Amino acid sequence: MGSSAAEKTDAQRRMLNPRTVALIGASEKEGSVGRAIMENLLLSKNRKTFPVNPNRTTVLGVECYPNIASVPEPVDLAIVATPAKTVPSVVEECGKAGIQGIVIISAGFRETGEEGKKLEDEIREIRKKYGMRIVGPNCVGVIRPNISLNGLF
Repeated sequence: MGSSAAEKTDAQRRMLNPRTVALIGASEKEGSVGRAIMENLLLSKNRKTFPVNPNRTTVLGVECYPNIASVPEPVDLAIVATPAKTVPSVVEECGKAGIQGIVIISAGFRETGEEGKKLEDEIREIRKKYGMRIVGPNCVGVIRPNISLNGLF
């Protein structure tokens, strides 16, 4: 089932000007990508940030959720910072949750050889299945200073 131009435009708007952001792979570990991004996201008071990590109940004082399906509000943008092998299943979970915009920070894809290319191909197929917009994988994140969105690591 194809998306209309209006639906695609709305998905892009929500992704680039999100009211809610989920960080999948949020962490408190010093020096980790998940912590750096979480700290940056928390600098903005313009949106809600939902850390997602099955091994934590809080991250930097914010309630943490075990998976994206357990986040209590619709998520406009998911930022993924988990090991490469987990990313296809995370993207699938995001699709099932109705998330239309994803930024994949994780590395370990095409740049690592055939196995990484297969993971990237899986992500591409899942993206098509749900009609999602994806930036990445293997990117530094997104930043829009004019709206206080800093999803960089």
